[in-house]
Amino acid sequence: MEFLTEVLLTVPPGTRDDEIARRRAAEAGRARELAGQGHLLRLWRPAEAGWRNIGLWSARDEDELRALLRTLPLFDWMAVTIRPLGPHPSDPG
Repeated sequence: MEFLTEVLLTVPPGTRDDEIARRRAAEAGRARELAGQGHLLRLWRPAEAGWRNIGLWSARDEDELRALLRTLPLFDWMAVTIRPLGPHPSDPG
């Protein structure tokens, strides 16, 4: 099943720059792992300002997706909206 996620990242006030850099680097590595496993299909950054992203994910169900998201090093700074996706009869794909 595929899911669209919208993420807003909010770094807690007072977080040191080196902690942010460490977590961002770890996040990039974990994203590569999840992509390699076929879970993270696409990732976009909207044009508006802020730490936001939109992702296309594949998981058995929403519970599995939530478990995968919890493995992200930045997860505890994320507000995540999950939208399950279904086929559309006019999909050109």
